[in-house]
Amino acid sequence: MQKIIDAISAAAVKIKKAIEFSDTGYSEHINKTGDTQLKLDIASDLIIEEEFAKVSSIKSIVSEEKDEAKLLHANGRYIVAYDPLDGSSLVDVNLSIGSIFGIYENGTNGSDLVCAVYVVYGPRVEMVATDKEVTLFRLNQNGKFVKIKEIKLNEKGKLNATGATQKGWAAYHKKLIDEIFAEGYRLRYSGGMVPDLHQILLKGGGLFSYPATTDAPKGKLRLLFEVFPFAFVFEKAGGAAVDGKKRLLELKPLHIHDTSPCFFGSNTEIKKVLNEYAKH
Repeated sequence: MQKIIDAISAAAVKIKKAIEFSDTGYSEHINKTGDTQLKLDIASDLIIEEEFAKVSSIKSIVSEEKDEAKLLHANGRYIVAYDPLDGSSLVDVNLSIGSIFGIYENGTNGSDLVCAVYVVYGPRVEMVATDKEVTLFRLNQNGKFVKIKEIKLNEKGKLNATGATQKGWAAYHKKLIDEIFAEGYRLRYSGGMVPDLHQILLKGGGLFSYPATTDAPKGKLRLLFEVFPFAFVFEKAGGAAVDGKKRLLELKPLHIHDTSPCFFGSNTEIKKVLNEYAKH
């Protein structure tokens, strides 16, 4: 497992340089989920694949930028699913973005996840790795990730990150969000999943929501690359992650690019979600 995390660390350093100095324009390619790929998406995907190809314990990789899974080492133990550059469309306005990794064993259901890692490319580059605990690392001036601290969520938070197009929200979801704001929660939403969830984790708690909408009834965020890894992180940090009615890590994807509505947060906020959604 450490060799996989080391490979992610090495890839993150290279991706950081690509973000700073490479072409940030769009390519002519469209990925499986219908997004036009940025040249940085493609470059980041290649960087990660090259690093993972060096790790014999990785059997196959599943990328948000690839149509199908790719075999790396037939005798490997792990499947690594990843979003090489989540929120990459924010690069041209110089906001934080990230990479997300889910490390699976024996399958790609939520219950098969054994480790989750994400990287934030912001004013400072930080990595959070989660197996039994949630640990924050920061890239130092020598190009090495050093441990900063363990991350634990409070029982109740103060932040509210509300995703998806509001005109497509169900009335009961809007009611839930309005009630949370009425309690004094602060809006914090950049449009980047990694920095928004990272902020909730480091600030002690709150709620990130990306519900079902009229134009995306199964949500927009992808289970293998985005939803499962962050559900794993939030649970290990003492919080919870649900689809509105059940625990996210109990879900079984229909295919590698399957999506789901998702809510991540500290326990108080997730209980509010479950209580409201149980009525509908």
